[in-house]
Amino acid sequence: MAEFEHLLVKRDGDTVRITMNRAARRNSLSYDHLTELRTAFDEAGASDATGIVLAGEGPVFSAGHDFADVAARDLVGVRDLLVVCTELMHTIQSVPQVVIARVHGLATAAGCQLVASCDLAVAAESAGFALPGGKGGWFCHTPAVPVARSIGRKRLMELVLTGDVIDARTAEQWGLINRVVPDDELDAAVDELLARATRGSKASKALGKQTIYAQFDRPEADAYTIALEVMAAASQLPGAKEGMAAFLEKRPPVWPD
Repeated sequence: MAEFEHLLVKRDGDTVRITMNRAARRNSLSYDHLTELRTAFDEAGASDATGIVLAGEGPVFSAGHDFADVAARDLVGVRDLLVVCTELMHTIQSVPQVVIARVHGLATAAGCQLVASCDLAVAAESAGFALPGGKGGWFCHTPAVPVARSIGRKRLMELVLTGDVIDARTAEQWGLINRVVPDDELDAAVDELLARATRGSKASKALGKQTIYAQFDRPEADAYTIALEVMAAASQLPGAKEGMAAFLEKRPPVWPD
């Protein structure tokens, strides 16, 4: 693993835990911080881990883009910053592992974008979520992209136009996160959901995750075309053959990967 200035990264059994560690800056996402996150996810994705947990140190999960960094950049520089951010979001969804966000405190703007880009998300009751650009001077254009795909148009428009914070229970009802738990149960809930989401064949799950993202938001006919061909090919994977054999033979499966 690379050494990082803004992150804490550790391997815990089959799980890689990536923790944003800029508490003094409310885990705001500078260019260097985003670059480190992208590198950490690339490295975790290339490992034999089955799950990745994204968390934050300090009082908040992430306050979004670091305005001190943004304000110091010209148009080309801001575009470069947003390109790195977008690449990070793509990386989170393209790595073969299950990625779960562990959310406490506020997740705003690009911090909310991070949550929406993860496969799964568990939040503490104290968490809050916002796309605050609507009540400021810099609209949350890119953070809105994955959030829209989680919560739908009307709820997205409420978030981006008002800029108001929604609480964790509302975020759960809207589909931005999977569940809300008391603050002192957050780690246990993250681990429990991750354990259930990483069962089975690793190769099968990795292909499944990548195919789901490939067919999201496509017309139904196109989505079926993609899913049909991948599912047919996946039937020949060792994990698929073992799963079917175990079912037919009425025995527990022994996964080959």
